[in-house]
Amino acid sequence: MTQPKVGIVMGSDSDLPVMRDTTEVLEQLGVEYEIVISSAHRVPEKTAQYAQSAEERRIEVIIAAAGGAAHLPGVIAALTCLPVIGVPIKTSTLGGVDSLYSIVQMPRGIPVATVAINGAKNAGILAAQIIGVKDPAVREKVRSFKQELAGAVAEKDKKLQELGVTAYLEQMNK
Repeated sequence: MTQPKVGIVMGSDSDLPVMRDTTEVLEQLGVEYEIVISSAHRVPEKTAQYAQSAEERRIEVIIAAAGGAAHLPGVIAALTCLPVIGVPIKTSTLGGVDSLYSIVQMPRGIPVATVAINGAKNAGILAAQIIGVKDPAVREKVRSFKQELAGAVAEKDKKLQELGVTAYLEQMNK
């Protein structure tokens, strides 16, 4: 087994349904990962140890997901020089805006790349793109993935042009 290149950290197991999108896209792109639960507030020592030892484990990018007072990505970014991608998790109280603001409003010098609320798939793609800077095989898989996305849009447009708006919408709603 090869060493994981991406570390995925969640503040709670309740984040796992969202973060499954990250693991799926990384698997699709052939990028190894590890995944752990570690809370910046409940187990700060474990979180610090994880962040500080990531380079030794050959992690190249860390994706950190958290909801509410979402300090996990920022704490990890403060403790490592590796790129950190934050995934704000949707909350029942403020719809994830609280999580988004907690992650995106980092102080100068401690950047966290931040994706959309529940944007776990984009976090995985971004991590693969970062790794692809030095790994041509991953870069080519990302290129193919994006070409597939473009092809799907072209197919939908072709279908729309053939069917027209009403028939297209009828097929969508079946």
